[in-house]
Amino acid sequence: MARDFTTVFATLKPVLAKHANELSVKTDASLEYKLVGTCASWLPQHKGQPLKFGSVVVGKAYVSFHLMPLYELAKNISPELSKRMQGKTCFNFKNPEPDLLTEPKQLTAEALELRSRRKWL
Repeated sequence: MARDFTTVFATLKPVLAKHANELSVKTDASLEYKLVGTCASWLPQHKGQPLKFGSVVVGKAYVSFHLMPLYELAKNISPELSKRMQGKTCFNFKNPEPDLLTEPKQLTAEALELRSRRKWL
């Protein structure tokens, strides 16, 4: 793991950890942090399992920031951050770039508010 990955992880983890009291911590390890919502018994495809909310994972080539509600917040993503997207709910970071690491805070707050409004927490 490169030194910058540690810094990126340390910067992104608190973005999710700030909301741990409203969600449930599923994983809290040195290379991964994951939050989930309530059990989704009303959604047959989830079979009563908790809804995934977000995670930060250190990989071999980058640090991934996953935020599942991005499906519904795609229009709120800046063009700069969009360049870092992999799939529809994940951003990849290799270096701690302060300009790009602050936007996930806003998106996470919006995602939490959206899920709360729909009573999916």
